[in-house]
Amino acid sequence: MFVGRFEHSLDDKGRLVLPSSYRQQFAERGFLTQYQRCLGLWTADGFDDVTERLREKFREGSAPNSALRAFASNAVEVKVDKQGRISIPEWLRKKSDLERDAVIIGVLDRVEIWSADRWQQEADGADAELLRAVDELGI
Repeated sequence: MFVGRFEHSLDDKGRLVLPSSYRQQFAERGFLTQYQRCLGLWTADGFDDVTERLREKFREGSAPNSALRAFASNAVEVKVDKQGRISIPEWLRKKSDLERDAVIIGVLDRVEIWSADRWQQEADGADAELLRAVDELGI
């Protein structure tokens, strides 16, 4: 399970240090892909789960084949190096507007990597959505 928020900067080669609490889960491998307005990072098992759910939505007709195609074609396998970093290809950095400063957040079953600017916009709205959801669900 992934939780928390961390701020890191990419180095000149596009490498990003993962929080130490996340690293072990990506020691063997993980999968990074375009996800909403950020990059999503899953363990191998988590990636299998999400791709199966997406395939099922495609079979039901509720997700277009282009979504499945984009999700898979933008995915790369990553592995944490000895310094705790993953490499993010330039083309994926461009898709997520990730230049230097990044915010890494745990979202339970995945890690999201946001450009700092995009995260600020997202976080402002997410706080309000959380308050509304808590009120509606009575949590």
